[in-house]
Amino acid sequence: MSRTLGRLLATASLASLAVTALAAAPAHAAPTRDEPAGQAVVQSVTLSADAALEIAQAAMREAARQKQRVTVVIVDRSGATRLVVKGDGAGPQTEESARRKAFTAVSFGKATGELGRSLTGGRPSIADIPGTLFLAGGVPVASGGAPIAGVGVGGAPSGDIDEAIAQAGLKAVAGRLR
Repeated sequence: MSRTLGRLLATASLASLAVTALAAAPAHAAPTRDEPAGQAVVQSVTLSADAALEIAQAAMREAARQKQRVTVVIVDRSGATRLVVKGDGAGPQTEESARRKAFTAVSFGKATGELGRSLTGGRPSIADIPGTLFLAGGVPVASGGAPIAGVGVGGAPSGDIDEAIAQAGLKAVAGRLR
C-alpha cells in the first residue's frame, strides 16, 4: 500500500469515528435570547469522512485532467486537518499552501480568490491573521448556509487553476450538503 493511500485511509478511519459519534447524538436547537442557556454542550455539523474522500478524489481527477501536480487538503470548521492528498510530483510547498487556503476559506466562508481580491494594502487587514493565505485555491464547504469545512488546493502555476480544481472537488458532493 502506498504511503499516501495509507495516510488517507488512516485519516478517514479516525474521521469516521468522529462522524459516527456525532451522527448518534440527538440534535438540539440553539437557545434563543429569551431562553436561558441551560446546556453546556453544543453540536455542530461535520463533513463526513466519505464526503471528504470523494471531494479529494474528484479534485485529484480534475488536476490530472489539467495535467497539474497538486496537493488537496480538507480542514474541518475549527481548521483541523481532516485529509491530505499529495499528488505525485507535487512540490514541497503545496501541502502548507493548500492547508492555509482551506483554513482561510472555512474561517471566512468565502473562496480565497474572492477574499484576496478584496484586500487593500498599506494597513492591517485580515491577511495579517496567522495561518491564513489569500491566494486563490481555497473554497468553503457549506451546509445550511454556514461553513463546515474548507478545501484547499496548492501546486498549480496559478491560483485560479487551484481554485477551479477545488471547485471541481466540491461539485462532487454539492447536492448532498443539505
